[in-house]
Amino acid sequence: MLSTFRAIPTHMDYKGQKLAEQIFQGIILVSAIIGFIYGYIIEQFGWTVYIVMAGFALSCLLTLPPWPMYRHNPLKWLPVQESGTEEKKAADRKPKRHAKS
Repeated sequence: MLSTFRAIPTHMDYKGQKLAEQIFQGIILVSAIIGFIYGYIIEQFGWTVYIVMAGFALSCLLTLPPWPMYRHNPLKWLPVQESGTEEKKAADRKPKRHAKS
């Protein structure tokens, strides 16, 4: 059962994060405008709050899970370097000078 949970992708690429943020802000803004107008018309502030909370819940459902639409642009990682390059880097370093006091 644990392997089933590990198979679920948990990442989102940078463009997906930007898209999720734009969707989140758009839904919140639209629900706030609709809630304000509806609450003003019926003169009940409570309905404004309910509509904004419903918009928040909808936006969380659409943006928090890493849906496949947020994973279209994966990062291209650099290839693995050989271990010999680390030894060269250590040899190329200059010794540090200590400041005179």
